[in-house]
Amino acid sequence: MDDATARMRLESMLEELDRSIGVLTGDPVSVRERSAADAGSDLTDADRTRAMIDVATRQRTAVLAALKRLDEGGYGRCVDCGKIVPEGRLEARPEAARCVQCQSRVERRR
Repeated sequence: MDDATARMRLESMLEELDRSIGVLTGDPVSVRERSAADAGSDLTDADRTRAMIDVATRQRTAVLAALKRLDEGGYGRCVDCGKIVPEGRLEARPEAARCVQCQSRVERRR
């Protein structure tokens, strides 16, 4: 993927993530009388929303890091081993920082 295409896709992803985070962190619904079941449901919804915000925030951080690598000339190279990240991986995940082998190692350590 050429740099111009990568930048366009990454900036588009960043805009979408910012919109999603904005919607998810919007003003809470005003508090009203609720039953215990409603309160439990609200907690579950809040947990789900928090998890979605966390995922979107992590992805936003990865997109910003990819844009920085693009600016610095390191985009498309693995941040761990320095090898070229396969084109197909960048097509699927433009924010990918690692080649498949290094990413596998990172995920096994978790």
